[in-house]
Amino acid sequence: MRSLEDKALLASVAAVTLIFAWVLWPFFGAILWAAILAVLFAPLQHRILSSVPRWPSLAATTTLIIILVLVVLPVAALINATAREAGGVYQDFRAGGLGLDIHAQRLRETLPGWVVGLADRLGLPDITALRERVSATIMQSGEFLAGQAFNLGQTTIGFFVSLFVMVYLLFFFLRDGHWIAGTIGRALPLREDQRAALSVSFTTAVRAIMKGSIVVAIMQGTLGGAIFWLLDIRAPLVWGAVMMIFALLPVIGTGLIWGPAAIYLLATGALWQGLALLTFGVVVIGLVDNLLRPILIGQDTRIPDYVVLVSTLGGLATFGANGFVVGPIVAAMFIALWEVFSANSRVHEDGGGP
Repeated sequence: MRSLEDKALLASVAAVTLIFAWVLWPFFGAILWAAILAVLFAPLQHRILSSVPRWPSLAATTTLIIILVLVVLPVAALINATAREAGGVYQDFRAGGLGLDIHAQRLRETLPGWVVGLADRLGLPDITALRERVSATIMQSGEFLAGQAFNLGQTTIGFFVSLFVMVYLLFFFLRDGHWIAGTIGRALPLREDQRAALSVSFTTAVRAIMKGSIVVAIMQGTLGGAIFWLLDIRAPLVWGAVMMIFALLPVIGTGLIWGPAAIYLLATGALWQGLALLTFGVVVIGLVDNLLRPILIGQDTRIPDYVVLVSTLGGLATFGANGFVVGPIVAAMFIALWEVFSANSRVHEDGGGP
């Protein structure tokens, strides 16, 4: 009978938990980023709390204000400026195509004859066909983004509600983070050492992803946008944002953006601009990952690059924009759980049982 009662209780807990998760799903992004920011700024919160140990709410409020000033407001301003610039590029393209015919024809005329002949023999599309394909792709993407912008305008209230939920929860995550984590940990049917291992793995994964991937991506995107602006390349904020996204993906990297741009500048006669972009991309942007990531991560455990790549792409496909964080975190927890399970199995084998 006791076993039946335990099973009924477990089933009830699972059912109510799933229903509660379904209720909270509209605010998944707000809850996710509140938790991530709380974990990321926990060391700062602890330092402030050590100065005012009797005032945990004051310490949490101070940390929250710092997060708003350093993270939330700058990101919101950058997103707004990038969206405006992208909208301008899209409108210019609809009006005149941004001169794709002229640029493509100029590039074709500057290429060596053997390259043009090889392209023709391979059946690569001519200038007109290429323009039509690029035009169709850009128009479809622009229409999609325009639709998303329209939806965002219609749901402005929902956006501010989500922002309020994130800030509100962030305060309590900062103030009561240890109590919340301890309560969840005690509810898990695991040994103390196993709970501690999973907690450390989760915290390490979040901080490693945010510091080692997000910060590096922001730096690379900022540097890329800056060099595009200095070289007077159209829409530097948009290209910087694109490079920021590509920088999140190992192996792929920002070279897929600044590389073709440098080649185009060189091929069209803008030699010093092309050489400057190529040199800056290789020496500065390309080395940021190798130089900055070890400093930011320190001794934190890194997920293999191929796991980061696959989990990031899978996260983006499943969870949308939040997936670039959710994917690697889930991958880190997957690896951590299997390590705990493997260690537990070895203990049972060595000890002959539990």
